[in-house]
Amino acid sequence: MATFQAPTRQAITLKGSTNLVTEFFKYAANTILFQRGVYPSDDFHMVKKYGQTVLVTQDLALENYLDRILKQVNKWLLTGSVTQLVLAIISKDTRLPLERWVFDVNLVEQPVDSAEPTPAKPESEIQAEIRYILKQIVSTVTFLPIIDTPTVFNILAYTHDSADVPADEWVDTDPLAIEASKSQQVKLRSFSTDVHRIEALVAYRYEG
Repeated sequence: MATFQAPTRQAITLKGSTNLVTEFFKYAANTILFQRGVYPSDDFHMVKKYGQTVLVTQDLALENYLDRILKQVNKWLLTGSVTQLVLAIISKDTRLPLERWVFDVNLVEQPVDSAEPTPAKPESEIQAEIRYILKQIVSTVTFLPIIDTPTVFNILAYTHDSADVPADEWVDTDPLAIEASKSQQVKLRSFSTDVHRIEALVAYRYEG
């Protein structure tokens, strides 16, 4: 007779954490693209998420692109293969990078010498941390330089060498870095689950 082992708490936690982080990237990307005017404001509609209103694209091509990207990111998170995601905003005409929204992906170290298991972090606490980050992204319009030129964006993923990378969708590319002499950066809030810790910052071109 076949026997089956119930999934461990860690396996369930990993999958749940991966889904939470992937979902965060979706809403963070939408918020950045709206706030920085990469797409027309009419392309977005309001939804309730994390106890607040967030804006999500109605552009089908953009929605499909983000879904495809995030599906792969989800797989990399499950295998611990991705270390950083970057949403880069670029001048459409000059191809100069104007902003880099950087999200570092770290694994939470579990104490090995503790006799008691670490209590699970409440999802309400995680959602509150995510809510603060999204609000902070919205508030960056108060200090980021006004973008008065048409822009496009790229999403970059930094992975371990051993990561399974679909060659038809992801290619080695320029890091779209901003020259150090013309770059300013602001650290944003972080959030963590029982498995992942996401630390965020925005680097932007400053010609002053």
